[in-house]
Amino acid sequence: MNDSENTLIAHLDALRRTLLRCVTVTALLYPVGYLASPYVINALAQWCFPESAGKLHYFAPMEVFWVQLKLALILALALAYPWNMLQLWRFLLPALYDGERRVLGWWIVFSSVLFFGGVAFCTGVILPMLMNFSGGFATPELQPILGLANFLNLAGWLMLAFGVMFQAPIAVLLAVRFDAISTESLKRKRPYVMTAILILAAILTPPDIVSQVALAIPTWLLFELGLFLAGQMKRKGEQEYEQA
Repeated sequence: MNDSENTLIAHLDALRRTLLRCVTVTALLYPVGYLASPYVINALAQWCFPESAGKLHYFAPMEVFWVQLKLALILALALAYPWNMLQLWRFLLPALYDGERRVLGWWIVFSSVLFFGGVAFCTGVILPMLMNFSGGFATPELQPILGLANFLNLAGWLMLAFGVMFQAPIAVLLAVRFDAISTESLKRKRPYVMTAILILAAILTPPDIVSQVALAIPTWLLFELGLFLAGQMKRKGEQEYEQA
């Protein structure tokens, strides 16, 4: 067996150990997520539901149990996220140069903050707004009966959509950093970018204008932030090149 094969086997073994540690910690946190899931469901319902939207209901004997099992996995993954990212960082560290380590470290932190910021924005602002919008259709003759599973599926999908779309500054920085496109070109193509953001917002959200606009506007602002940071990065690189 030659050196390259030994190196490949060593890398695969290190990856196996890394994944095993991630899965083990997530599994250990799963019972915590399950115990917390009823409180999370109650907190979401109390926060998001106006009186006009009524109360949450379940329509099958085991529906709540299965919903709590799914939510427990999401909570366990969220709780294990710092540990799992640390394991991934340690696995990649030996293969990176110092500059690459700094870039990857900042990317992980920045991307994580943006993702959880998107989830928090969705939970704190968008879901209550959406449920108020839905409750506005209620009349004495027309009353909503909203299911637990449907509500949590909607909430989970929206949180994921906001977390992903809030990565807009990362996408801009990476595109400029690897010369896929220039900041000047992005500035000229703002109308096309805005159109793409609106299309993605329409795909990722329910078919209502409230959630679509609520996703598109902060994504656009984050795109502008990414454009500004990319311009700063480019000017700094040019200055360092001139000084060298």
